[in-house]
Amino acid sequence: VQLQASGGGLVQAGGSLSLSCAASGVTSSSYTMGWFRQAPGKAREFVAAIKWHGTNTWSADPVKGRFTISRDRAKNTVYLQMNSLKPEDSAVYYCAAGRAILSTLRLAEAYNYWGQGTQVTVSS
Repeated sequence: VQLQASGGGLVQAGGSLSLSCAASGVTSSSYTMGWFRQAPGKAREFVAAIKWHGTNTWSADPVKGRFTISRDRAKNTVYLQMNSLKPEDSAVYYCAAGRAILSTLRLAEAYNYWGQGTQVTVSS
């Protein structure tokens, strides 16, 4: 499995960005795709997740109602649409893949494969 994240950048507070994660080698229906973020000096934290097969999605409380995760299996791509961005959303965003289940999908340790990260900076 290989993951390539893109779409980060600099945006003003209140603005929007869309991240993409191009995935290759994800064939198992048991895979979960996740987005995590890590700000300087902080631990990596869960943002959102979606099953590679299925429609259920999960989001962290700080981003609920603002961020939306989706995937297009035909394009082998997972997206993270981020609206109403806040300065505290600034971080390096990582996409991840693994056989995470409902009880573990918010844990970074549940994911085996990681993209290289893309920087999101939100100015106030």
